[in-house]
Amino acid sequence: MRSRRALVTGAAAGLAAGIAEAIARDDFSHVAITFRSTSPDATLEAIRRAGADASAHRVDFCEPEQAVVRALDEIVASAGPFDTLVHAVGPITVKRFANLSAEQTHEMIAGNLESAVLAARAVLPAMRERRFGRVVFFGANGSSETRPAVGLSLYGAVKSGVTAFARTLAVEEAPVGITVNVIEPGDIRDKRIVREEARRAHARNPRGRPGSYEDVADVVRFLIAEERDFVTGAVIGVTGGLLAADERNARF
Repeated sequence: MRSRRALVTGAAAGLAAGIAEAIARDDFSHVAITFRSTSPDATLEAIRRAGADASAHRVDFCEPEQAVVRALDEIVASAGPFDTLVHAVGPITVKRFANLSAEQTHEMIAGNLESAVLAARAVLPAMRERRFGRVVFFGANGSSETRPAVGLSLYGAVKSGVTAFARTLAVEEAPVGITVNVIEPGDIRDKRIVREEARRAHARNPRGRPGSYEDVADVVRFLIAEERDFVTGAVIGVTGGLLAADERNARF
């Protein structure tokens, strides 16, 4: 019987929507998602078609900390406890640092790094009590090496922060059966297409095609599997082999 419960943040659309549907095909009885403004109805329907119960909860991770904490606590109380967290929230603004507004700066810090901390704090107590948990965060291509890319100074900084947080959390939580890993997606042009569609397109990476949500979802499903207790603190790139930002830097 299905018994696990997952929380997937930012899953009303984009990569996270496909991930939420994909993991619902596994042994999850309930998949809860968060959304900000986009309607979550399509994702909820997809989760239910895949065989799991579903619920949607509005959380704006750019709101003041107390409001975010309150919203997350309510989700845990009503739809948890969760043994799995896939934290996919991560707003991005592509601008040189000199052109970033204070509002954009706050959104990227709160929406990426602070959100990861608050989401982890909300779900970890139940995981520790159960002595089992799976946590997946999202970095960015090169975030584990602080690789520079023009226009992504702040985004790169916060994603590197998420990666550092996750890898240290992995060491701290490993003794109680909780794994924490990071996925670095890259060169995924259209987050709605499936792998077969992506294979018919061209991209300037070593693989020669853009990525799809299925490529990322496959890695998420691998990392959150119940038997995957020895893979923790890992940073896995899903990039088609795209490692350098040289091409992007040359355009600025």
